[in-house]
Amino acid sequence: MDLVSIQHPGGITELTLDGRLNMVTAARVREAIHEAIVANSPSIAVDLSKTSFLDSSGLGALVWGLKAAREAGGDLVLVNPTEQVVLVLDLTNMNATLRSFSSVAEAYPHG
Repeated sequence: MDLVSIQHPGGITELTLDGRLNMVTAARVREAIHEAIVANSPSIAVDLSKTSFLDSSGLGALVWGLKAAREAGGDLVLVNPTEQVVLVLDLTNMNATLRSFSSVAEAYPHG
């Protein structure tokens, strides 16, 4: 999995994940989220438009990131999740907890 981190104005971090978000790559995602929070950028948008697979470990990393971001005064949202990711979110009823948006600007309009 490739992971790209982009800083946007207003303390927003965009993480783009390309590939599989699974047991092997979940720790790397947690680390990137932690780094964003430590850098005083707790508003995080995770772009999943290139994520081909999501398993329970990957889902756990996203939920962990949501909790950590909120504890730091921010939030974590998903951007453009693929059909496979949406299916996992629907099947686990996490689609209400992990909110999805079509763009970073839609998720954080004041950023």
